[in-house]
Amino acid sequence: MTRLLLAPFLRWAGRLRHPTLFKLTAVLFAISVLWPFDPIPLIDEIVLGLATLLLANWKDRGGAPPVRR
Repeated sequence: MTRLLLAPFLRWAGRLRHPTLFKLTAVLFAISVLWPFDPIPLIDEIVLGLATLLLANWKDRGGAPPVRR
């Protein structure tokens, strides 16, 4: 049941880029932490899914070039 509810949302969120995805994750995390009750059903699972997408899209920008052997 959870998969049916979260899959379309996470598919949509998977198309977002870093700044927007980060802001969405931060807002939902703040709502989850600041309100003692669950205002949005399954908000914890949504935040975990968005954090996973955020880490998957995280790139090392401006880092050292890879070492060739």
